[in-house]
Amino acid sequence: MMPETTVHILRSSSENGSQPRFATFRVPREESMTVLAALLWIQDNLDGTVAFRYSCRGAVCGSCAMVINGTINLACRVHLSDLPPEITLEPLPNMPILKDLVVDMARFWESWAKVKPYLIRSEEPLEREIRQSPEERDRIEQFINCILCAACYAACPVKRGNADYVGPAALAALDRFVEDSRDQRGLDALKTVDDGDGLWGCRTAFRCNDVCPKEVRPADGIADLRTKALKGIFRRKGK
Repeated sequence: MMPETTVHILRSSSENGSQPRFATFRVPREESMTVLAALLWIQDNLDGTVAFRYSCRGAVCGSCAMVINGTINLACRVHLSDLPPEITLEPLPNMPILKDLVVDMARFWESWAKVKPYLIRSEEPLEREIRQSPEERDRIEQFINCILCAACYAACPVKRGNADYVGPAALAALDRFVEDSRDQRGLDALKTVDDGDGLWGCRTAFRCNDVCPKEVRPADGIADLRTKALKGIFRRKGK
């Protein structure tokens, strides 16, 4: 007989206001089966109403982030063989639950948009691409790897106590564009986060670094922005 994994899933729905409760399922412990594959098996064979997000199944899109045995991770990259025979799955914290393992990420995206996460140029568009040296690229490579899974946002203890805190992902994104040699944003970029709900709200707990599946280390970006602000070197490039 094939060994089994017992999966406890925290289930609830914002539509009917039901109280969260754990539902238990037994899944065949197949070789190389991931937590995401187990969820898909449950949906296909036991209960088609179990709700969760996924897309790429290759740890690239960030959609399947959830709490697995108390640790935030991507369900598509955690294998059942690396877990005990009984596991517990819960939705990401710091965000309202829509249904089961699906959370409302609207506030996360609002925070992301607040820092204007795109290249800003004050000059007229050039007729050719803006060249970037390998050294200039290396300075932002770390933050480019962000897959917007919101794991850092969910793990942040500051966010848990302050709903208005912009969060580590957005601040790391801001540092990524500040450091980008092609970007020309100036002091105004800092003004949007220069308060207790932004740059100075971080308490350097490093939980964001701990849970990031791509080793972006958002706390590094926050520290860099603070250094720039304190040294007064946050300025328009080339001026």
